[in-house]
Amino acid sequence: MYGDITWTGYTGMRVPTIQRMIFDQVRRGCDAALAFVRERVASGQFPFGWEVDHVCRTVIQNAGYGDFFLHRTGHFIGEEVHGNGANIDNLETQDGRWLMPRTCFSLEPGIYLPGERGIRSELDVYVSDREVMVYGALLQTEVIPIL
Repeated sequence: MYGDITWTGYTGMRVPTIQRMIFDQVRRGCDAALAFVRERVASGQFPFGWEVDHVCRTVIQNAGYGDFFLHRTGHFIGEEVHGNGANIDNLETQDGRWLMPRTCFSLEPGIYLPGERGIRSELDVYVSDREVMVYGALLQTEVIPIL
């Protein structure tokens, strides 16, 4: 099993409110995308990569940060980190490939405020014939203060 993980930290004793608020929007987008994939796969309908990106991106746009989400939501994970399968992309290429059973992909939305801060969180997802599983390290639920 291969993986690709990103966590976000803050160097200091207390994470500023704005950092926590932006992280929450990133997590909300990621959670919405994951819920969408789970729902579709459970019904036997495997979504296109662009559809998953659209769900995540819409949450971030609705929070007012759409102009600061500058990359695709995720990518296929194979023997090479960015493999040949469907990417979670409705920004760069509008990937029209389906997520296929027995494959892995990342969900890694980010919000980047120029000259201020950037927040990205990533999780890895395995799709079986009827189930979607998050794997790897524990999921990050908040920005980690680094003392």
